[in-house]
Amino acid sequence: MNTKPDTGKLPNSCKVCGRSFSRKQYLEIHMRSHTGEKKFYCKICDSSFEWKEYKLKHLQTHTEEKSYACEVCGSSFKTKPSLVIHMRTHTGEKPYSCEICGSSFTRKPDLVIHMRTHTGEKPYSCEVCGSSFTQKQHMNTHMRIHTGEKPYSCEICGSSFERKQKLLLHIRIHTGENPYACEVCGTSLTTKSSLVIHMRAHTGEKPYSCEICGSAFTRKPDLVIHMRTHTGEKPYSCEVCGASFTHKKTMLIHMRTHTGEKPYSCEICGSSFTQKYTMLQHMRTHTEVKPYSCEVCGSSFRQKRNMFRHMRIHTGEKPYSCEICGSSFAHKHHMLEHIRTHTGEKPYSCEICSSAFTRKPDLVIHMRTHTGEKPHSCEVCGSSFTRKTHMITHMRTHTREKPYSCEVCGSSFTQKHTMLQHMQTHTGVKPYSCEVCGSSFTQKRNMFRHMRIHTGEKPYSCEICGSSFAYKHHMLEHIRTHTGEKPYSCEICTSAFTRKPDLVIHMRTHTGEKPHSCEVCGSSFTQKNHMIKHMRIHTGEKPYSCEICGSSFTHKNTMLQHMRTHTGEKPYSCEVCGRSFTYKQTMVRHMKTHTGEKTIFM
Repeated sequence: MNTKPDTGKLPNSCKVCGRSFSRKQYLEIHMRSHTGEKKFYCKICDSSFEWKEYKLKHLQTHTEEKSYACEVCGSSFKTKPSLVIHMRTHTGEKPYSCEICGSSFTRKPDLVIHMRTHTGEKPYSCEVCGSSFTQKQHMNTHMRIHTGEKPYSCEICGSSFERKQKLLLHIRIHTGENPYACEVCGTSLTTKSSLVIHMRAHTGEKPYSCEICGSAFTRKPDLVIHMRTHTGEKPYSCEVCGASFTHKKTMLIHMRTHTGEKPYSCEICGSSFTQKYTMLQHMRTHTEVKPYSCEVCGSSFRQKRNMFRHMRIHTGEKPYSCEICGSSFAHKHHMLEHIRTHTGEKPYSCEICSSAFTRKPDLVIHMRTHTGEKPHSCEVCGSSFTRKTHMITHMRTHTREKPYSCEVCGSSFTQKHTMLQHMQTHTGVKPYSCEVCGSSFTQKRNMFRHMRIHTGEKPYSCEICGSSFAYKHHMLEHIRTHTGEKPYSCEICTSAFTRKPDLVIHMRTHTGEKPHSCEVCGSSFTQKNHMIKHMRIHTGEKPYSCEICGSSFTHKNTMLQHMRTHTGEKPYSCEVCGRSFTYKQTMVRHMKTHTGEKTIFM
């Protein structure tokens, strides 16, 4: 008896892949997987098959015969193996297990597909873009992106979809079905995957991490979008202007700037918006809801981002820097406005007078000079103002609030710039100088006013008599000579004056105060100009000269009286006899000849 040695290897081996079989016919059948040979043909549709049983199963698709019925639920099947697999849905049997992770499946093909998640095998490739897939049906579905095919249509609204699953999810929009409920908060969702993602809001799980910066996300699409911040990829482009975007929805929102579409409307005032969240923020202007509060000072805000910006006031953070001078700013738009001081750019122009501004708010305020609009009103006295800051400053006249204090002498002021100007009285700094005479001033506006002495400019005119003045307050004081108004009254003798300085000088007649003293003889005077005139006695100065004879005088009025000797003018007349005189004191002496009063000569 001849016996072959037992090598442990089956006698029929495949020369292509090395697999061994116990029978030669099994080897012949196996070889068809390499050659692609399909020996069994369907006489109805000419389909070909490697295996006879596959052909028999296929034939049932033509007969529609379903001879195998489930005893549990009554479902019927064309083949017995299909019934066997179906029964496992009732028994829970999963006979095919993964040796790597232990996952189990009811069907062997499902296990084969699952194994590809471990091996990374993707045997089905798209001929158009080269994308590869683990399952053939996934590739077929993907191909619809290229062909534009959407075979699944909604019977209610007509929307069409590439995949049946998307159609089923869409149907729930019409039915309102939300079959997946969160056990923590009770929120209902249309899909299981949405529920899984929602649960991460409770668990804090963020399974998708960026390998570059470590940022983590609850959803994979969010990670994909985030990665574009590193790669700079902007795959969505506007067909009108060419602008590109990282998000598709951002591109769609951008398109509304071209179409003018504003699909979101306020139910209260009818205002429309391009984005839903902008409309929701607008709604808070009606409800006064400010859901975001500062933990430091308690200020509340309608938008979260505004609260974060506000926090920089407390932290001192200034993340935006000027590349030209290095100045830093808390807000980006402040930096951009600052840069215009370097470039000289003034993009906001007045359509009426062509004045240009670096900031849009400045243009808005400027326009009020043309319209006369004063939208900010004082609740106490009703005064109105073009700027809110002016109204706030005005309110301090009622509240007596003076929030700005001098660190040197303790004086307090209603406005910061007034306090800063006051500080210069301590430092002696006078940064503004007149180019004509060299006079220096603590304030720029005072220098401009001073320049009118040299230019002769008198921009303020009296509407009654036409007199013009270099300063506004001089004009206002002058108008009181027409109206007779004397708003400054003495509390002791009831004398009234048109100017406040006149009241101050008058009060010295009651107090006896003479604050201006002569450094030579010690004589004191109530007014500074009186002291200056007195000083000419010591200096011999005679600044006023007669243009006719050259005589000089210490006082201007003395020179004017002298001029009458040349002109023959006699402005003072006797009311009794009509005689006229050059000087007033001469007329007064003459009047005594009529009254009999004796004149006493000193």
